[in-house]
Amino acid sequence: MPNVEEVTDALRDVIDPELGLDFVELGLIYDIEIEEFVSELDGVEEVQPTMTFSPPWTPERMSEDAKFALGF
Repeated sequence: MPNVEEVTDALRDVIDPELGLDFVELGLIYDIEIEEFVSELDGVEEVQPTMTFSPPWTPERMSEDAKFALGF
């Protein structure tokens, strides 16, 4: 299992195509958490997270229980 430093170093290889700088230097990585839960599921050999901004997140995407708990 990689540690936070190894993941951060790997993310330095992700270059913003418009700016030519890596995501770490641009301050686009706010936090890194190593979560083992998904990789422990039977049949999962690799985990590749994807970040997206489309469609934008809105509270409507939350479950009814989450909306209630957060006062929405």
